[in-house]
Amino acid sequence: MSRTRSLVNVARAVAGRSLRHAFTNPALLLPGILFPLIFLVAFAGGLSAIDDTPGFDFPSGYTSFQFVFVFLQAAAFGGVFTGFAVARDFESGFARRLMLAAPSRAGIVLGYVGASLGRYAFTTVVLTVVGLLAGMQVDGTVLEYLGLVALGVTINVVAALFSVGFGLRTQSIQAAPAMQLPVFLLMFAAPVFVPLELLEGWLHAVASWNPLTAILEAGRGFISGVPDHPWAAFGIGAGLAALMALWALRGMRRAEARG
Repeated sequence: MSRTRSLVNVARAVAGRSLRHAFTNPALLLPGILFPLIFLVAFAGGLSAIDDTPGFDFPSGYTSFQFVFVFLQAAAFGGVFTGFAVARDFESGFARRLMLAAPSRAGIVLGYVGASLGRYAFTTVVLTVVGLLAGMQVDGTVLEYLGLVALGVTINVVAALFSVGFGLRTQSIQAAPAMQLPVFLLMFAAPVFVPLELLEGWLHAVASWNPLTAILEAGRGFISGVPDHPWAAFGIGAGLAALMALWALRGMRRAEARG
């Protein structure tokens, strides 16, 4: 069997098992949908008065402004939940049996990421429908909205690779909070509630250097129909994905060494 065929077969088997497990177990699937919906209601509804703040001139309104953040946050945390699955598989003993049977280690990592993308696709549909029902205004074209979806794919892959690498190293679901915290901090160190120009002090400095700021602003540009440096955002996402892929593959080597 060629290396490519082996990688694809292993990835397909791992992704299929993970997706079946997720979609037949509401406790695993619902948090990735309910948390973003709660954030959307809390942010877009409770903070809607920000739309009248001097200097806030987002053309599509505050609901759309917040929807982009919630959308990308859902993509990120959907990826983080993948690390939980890895940890559970080690605690149950399945992951060690998988490493003994699978001829491609990279295929295992790719399979977990593929399952993360499958869950992201489902969450995308649900969030889009709820956002439209909540009054979200989409001024961009269908192609531009797909650009937002593509940014979500990038964030989802980056977060999934990070959490898979973490899960391979810790092999325990007790490490779940440590998987979430870096992603949570990075997301909320971006311009969440107002545009970057309205931030002041250390918040503005941190957000200016945060790589997620460019991705978030590009997403908001897509939904408003005024693209904002999208290629730079995709370039940052690709760079982060490459770094996290190395992190995940090295985590696989550590897991193999532990036996």
